[in-house]
Amino acid sequence: MAKTGRVSALTKTETEFMELIWDLEPINSTALVRECEKKFNWKKSTTYTVLKNLCNKGLLKNENATVASILKREEYYGICGRDYIDEHFHGSLPMFISAFCGNGVKLSDKDKEEIKKMIDGC
Repeated sequence: MAKTGRVSALTKTETEFMELIWDLEPINSTALVRECEKKFNWKKSTTYTVLKNLCNKGLLKNENATVASILKREEYYGICGRDYIDEHFHGSLPMFISAFCGNGVKLSDKDKEEIKKMIDGC
């Protein structure tokens, strides 16, 4: 699932957990339990259940009590963006941009320049 499946189907809780991992990785599983208790008010069992589910989905790994992501944050949000455009705009990035800008959104010159650089890099 890591690079080919629809990872955007993650729950809000799973996404928040992934964000925590991305911010702290690699992280010892004991430290992760403490962080989840502080941030989410979770018990140890909840942390390990969510961790196991995301490991089974191929998004995280837990080796020698050290947790790290297999799918990096940029990859995840890139897949989510492509999935959204595929689902709502028939895979058309120009159609998405047209809809985005058609709602009164004004891009700054800096934003336009960054977008041009991204397009040139594709």
